[in-house]
Formats: sequence, structure tokens, C-alpha cells
Amino acid sequence: MNQLFDVSATSRNMVSKFLSGYTLDQLNTIPEGFSNNLIWNIGHIIVSQQLLVYKLSGLPMMISDELVEKYKKGTKPEHIVTQAEVDKIKSLLFETIQHTKVDYDNKIFKNYTEYTTSTGDHVLRNAEDAMAFSNFHEGLHIGNMMSIRKFI
Repeated sequence: MNQLFDVSATSRNMVSKFLSGYTLDQLNTIPEGFSNNLIWNIGHIIVSQQLLVYKLSGLPMMISDELVEKYKKGTKPEHIVTQAEVDKIKSLLFETIQHTKVDYDNKIFKNYTEYTTSTGDHVLRNAEDAMAFSNFHEGLHIGNMMSIRKFI
């Protein structure tokens, strides 16, 4: 399982470079031909990890319901994100993974509601499956972000 957390840390380090390397305006820009922007992708990977690992385990998430509603699957950017929101997302980027590692080490993930992903119809049966899929999912969104950055 440590490998999953190592991969997640690498992914989040890549994502954090978008937060530090682009202006607020650039983070909010939706290029022509795209349905979202850099900051939406970042918020989405945080929300997805929390939903897949914590909510489906029946455990409280580290994120607000408001954040979930803005960035869950099926949403798109509906407002201009403020610097305060970017700062909150930036802090959650690493806090959520660090907290998940501590919780995993403390063996709190005992129950899990099976979930079939919309990407490849893969069935997640436990928190380990959820973390593995979350890493894959984050990779997809990093790819999207790499495409978006070419147009902003």
C-alpha cells in the first residue's frame, strides 16, 4: 500500500506545480474546445479521492459538502474561483493524502460499499482498490491539465 501513497504523492506534486505556475486568471480560463479549467480539475481530483476512499467506506470526509457539489463527477466550472478558494484547494491537495495515509496505517478502513467506476467498469471493493483507482483517475486529469495549459 505504501507504493499507492508514493504514487499519489508524485501525482499531487505534479498538480501543485499548476497551482504555483499559473495565475488566478489562467487557473480559471476554460480554453475553447474544453469543458473545464485547471482549477476545476484540481478540485475534482481532491473531491473524487475523498468520495471514493472515505464516503464509500462510510467515514467522514475531510472536505465540505460545498466543495463536493462544485467538483464532483458530472459538474463543470460555474463560477470564477477566488484566490481564497485556490489556497484552500492547495492545502487540501496534500492534507487529504497525508490524512488518508495516517488513517490507513491506523486501520480505520474496515467497511466499503462496492462501486463500479464509469471508466472501464472496474469494481472497487475496498479502500485499497479506491486508492489505486484514484491514482489512475488523477493521471487522467493531469493529462487533461497538460492539454489545457497549452491554450491558456
